[in-house]
Amino acid sequence: MFFVRKHAILIDAPPAAVFDYVCNPHSWPEWLAASHEIDGPNRPLKLGETFHEQWQIRRGMIALDWTVTESDRPNAWTCRADTDFIGPIVIRYTFASEEGRTRYTRELSNPSRPVDPTEDQLARMDEEAHIGLANIKKQVERRFAAGYVSPYPC
Repeated sequence: MFFVRKHAILIDAPPAAVFDYVCNPHSWPEWLAASHEIDGPNRPLKLGETFHEQWQIRRGMIALDWTVTESDRPNAWTCRADTDFIGPIVIRYTFASEEGRTRYTRELSNPSRPVDPTEDQLARMDEEAHIGLANIKKQVERRFAAGYVSPYPC
């Protein structure tokens, strides 16, 4: 079955600032409780680049190997990890400018999930997503207010 879950938040910063923060997987442990360790470049990643993540779920630690499949700064970014327990995991971020702010949307999908998630699993996913989005908002707005400088040359 194809499974998708989307969550969004408004952030008081331009899309490039949000993109540069969330598309650097090294930021993930700052805002995503399941993410524990990242091995890969410490910067926003580009198309074709890879990274390794240690991810904590109820079953324990899981190693995920991600590949960036889309990188269109500052509009969209996608990465994919193939797993043997749930099939591919695809994460897509989009960044839309809205009156000087950014509507950041995080979409999680499993294109060939073997079974539907339970109501409990959906509730946990939604709770973790809302906490993660609030953490991203806090981090990006703090960095932007402090004089954010892009890692990309002009």
